[in-house]
Amino acid sequence: MPLVDEIAGFHPEMKAWRRELHSHPETAFEENWTAAFIADKLTAFGLPFESGIARTGIVATLKGRLGEGPAIGLRADMDALDITEMTNLPYRSTISGKMHACGHDGHMTMLLGAARHLAANPDFAGTVHFIFQPAEEMNGGGKVMVEEGLFERFPMERVFGLHNWPGQAFGSFSGKPGPMLASSDLFEITVKGRAAHAAMPHLGIDPVTVAGELIGALQTIASRTVDPLEAAVVSITQVHGGDAWNIIPDEVVLRGTVRTFQPAVRDAVEARVKAIATGVAGLHGATASVWYDRRYPPTVNTAAEVALALDAAGAAADQDHVIPDPASSMASEDFAYMLEKAPGAYLWLGSGPGAALHSSGYDFNDELLPLGASYWVRLVERILAPTA
Repeated sequence: MPLVDEIAGFHPEMKAWRRELHSHPETAFEENWTAAFIADKLTAFGLPFESGIARTGIVATLKGRLGEGPAIGLRADMDALDITEMTNLPYRSTISGKMHACGHDGHMTMLLGAARHLAANPDFAGTVHFIFQPAEEMNGGGKVMVEEGLFERFPMERVFGLHNWPGQAFGSFSGKPGPMLASSDLFEITVKGRAAHAAMPHLGIDPVTVAGELIGALQTIASRTVDPLEAAVVSITQVHGGDAWNIIPDEVVLRGTVRTFQPAVRDAVEARVKAIATGVAGLHGATASVWYDRRYPPTVNTAAEVALALDAAGAAADQDHVIPDPASSMASEDFAYMLEKAPGAYLWLGSGPGAALHSSGYDFNDELLPLGASYWVRLVERILAPTA
């Protein structure tokens, strides 16, 4: 693969950085050790930066030496997950119950590698902002950075993200215009009945029975409310109710998530969740209250930026490793908030076979590090090339 030679040369150092980050996982808005590690590296590279954005986030800025030009943002996520690592690797997590199970340790390292190379070789016209973002996993650190003035404090015309993708051919890049990832909403349904002795159910109103019917009824939303040519996922992920063998409880709580790509579908699914919950409960003389929280919007790429990103990917990996029209995923990403503010592209970098993201057996493939860093450099070279 046509890697940047200098980056290939310090691959062993990048591997050491990644493994150090892996052994010190920190979850949402607690990435203090991680931020200090990044700050130390940026200082060594001679890059000015601002810290404390969204509590633990960092943005470093580099101006090219070839004159004025546009500004772009390159983003890497920082946080780990509340998962107990089961790998027995020599650099496994040293923090009980926390683990870099999504590859954010690799993402930070690839961006640091690109920052090191570009700081030493700022042969471009314009400005690059290196965005190290906290709290991607369910806590919306990207949204907080935007709300705290990311685009006002660091003006940029375009913004780009990159995520490793197990199961996609090793070293391949994929991306397309439009939705790459779905929106993510959460809901909680509280079914209230009337407690009774389990041997005398006729004296109560059984919320467990209602909850059982609700679980089935909610699955009709995707099959009977949403156009078959669209996409929606409604998943019940938690059921809580009762604490005795012989007592019908007063209430049962269901929790779950909804994933969609289109705003109209999102609206329709939310309305049906609420209508089905109250309707099914009412049939049994119970009541249901619904808490519904819209979290991440869909991650939507813009066409011009995808073309630039895939061209840079081809320069870093060769065109045979570029996948221009991958299937979208129903997973979600808070990079979506940045794409709502500026045009941009979010690509997947294939890591080949291995454990899935968010698995206790997952580990980022270190062989991807120089490739991802080279991609960032090629992207900067293309977008910020000096004009005659």
